[in-house]
Amino acid sequence: MVGESPVWRAGEQALYWVDIPAQKIVRLRIETGARAEWRLPEKVACIAFDHEGKVLAGCESGLFALTLPEPDGNDTSQDVTGRRLAAPSFACDDMRFNDGRCDRQGRFWAGTMVQDMAAANPAGALYRFDARGVLSAPIVDALITQNGLGWSPDGATMYLSDSHPSRRLIWAFDYDVDAGEPRNRRVFADLHKYAGRPDGAAVDADGCYWICANDAGLLLRFTPQGKLDRQIAVPPSKPAMCAFGGHDLTTLYVTSIRPGANATEHDGHLFAVRPGVSGLPEPEFAGKLQER
Repeated sequence: MVGESPVWRAGEQALYWVDIPAQKIVRLRIETGARAEWRLPEKVACIAFDHEGKVLAGCESGLFALTLPEPDGNDTSQDVTGRRLAAPSFACDDMRFNDGRCDRQGRFWAGTMVQDMAAANPAGALYRFDARGVLSAPIVDALITQNGLGWSPDGATMYLSDSHPSRRLIWAFDYDVDAGEPRNRRVFADLHKYAGRPDGAAVDADGCYWICANDAGLLLRFTPQGKLDRQIAVPPSKPAMCAFGGHDLTTLYVTSIRPGANATEHDGHLFAVRPGVSGLPEPEFAGKLQER
């Protein structure tokens, strides 16, 4: 229904992602096609892994530590629960975490949003969860639909977007890699000048920023100077987030959303694109996740 947060695990040669309303984490082993699913008690929107393979998940009521058991026999779908690590003081009801990932130093960043996008409520905020297990106060606030997190290869630039139709902006920040603090916020790209809304993103080895243009069926690549230099049409109308993977990190995996009654045969599926450039390994959470 809503495929998001693809994460490539090189050691497993597998791609993980989430289906938000289905409350699932999904894994696909690319070479064999073996698929596994884990059902959570609430919606899950973003995930990262620690060094031991445990999952840090941004959900409805907070951040959780999860252990995903291997499938037993033919049962490839299992229920999992975890331990809530931290939760922000949500500004209003009906909120959840949305887009999230680790910076180059292994701090987990994730933002919140009001689930009713039609309300256009700027109650969302961006938070940092560090290796000590401390959740920050809001670092960027007044967000409607937080999205598009990413970091330059050297970690010195942070990207963030708001994908709500009334915003459609991508920002860049100077990022203090030692303190984990973004500064000097400025508009990196205004998607009112292009097609679609800025959803999930990935940064390639050249330092270029790939954004899923939701509602436009496009992947857009911006140079570090904010210039659009490539666009790739993809089958789904609502690509949601992308991640580099494969043996050499030259495959761009793209999750998508199935928009209900107006869905096409291509919506709500996972796609693989060969864009001709390579990506960067997805950073792992620098802390140790204890489920119990």
